[in-house]
Amino acid sequence: MPGRIDYFDDPAAPRANSVVPSANALVVNDSGDILMIRRSDNGNWALPGGAMELGESLPAAAVRETAEETGIQVEVTGLVGIYTDPRHVILYTSDGEARQEFSVVFLARPLSGEPTPSDESREVRWVPRDELAGLTMDRSMRMRVDHFIAALDRPHLG
Repeated sequence: MPGRIDYFDDPAAPRANSVVPSANALVVNDSGDILMIRRSDNGNWALPGGAMELGESLPAAAVRETAEETGIQVEVTGLVGIYTDPRHVILYTSDGEARQEFSVVFLARPLSGEPTPSDESREVRWVPRDELAGLTMDRSMRMRVDHFIAALDRPHLG
């Protein structure tokens, strides 16, 4: 499977050659657990999500990507934050795309389905909040989860 390498404020990072709007869903179940995937392309844990497609809204992208990557149907209920730090560059090794971060993280609740891995997720599970610190995540993904856990009174804008 093609790889993904995340760089943050790294002089060795490739220069970004694209910006693609993307969405993540931070899905919380009735027990307060968070839906997480273990990515197939780099082995890190992450929130489900991906690029917005032509003809869809960003919240619809979050819903679609969550269903594709996890088997869980969700409803968007709020906003965790906007993440557009140009110091975060994502290299896709399959085609040399070096993407500048552009992700909107939505809060969502599950409607139906069972955690089911996909081509993009080798593992899918509900993670209790006290176990999140033990999961290997990219710095940017960790920040997104931490912003939610900190229960800030407004969305992250950055």
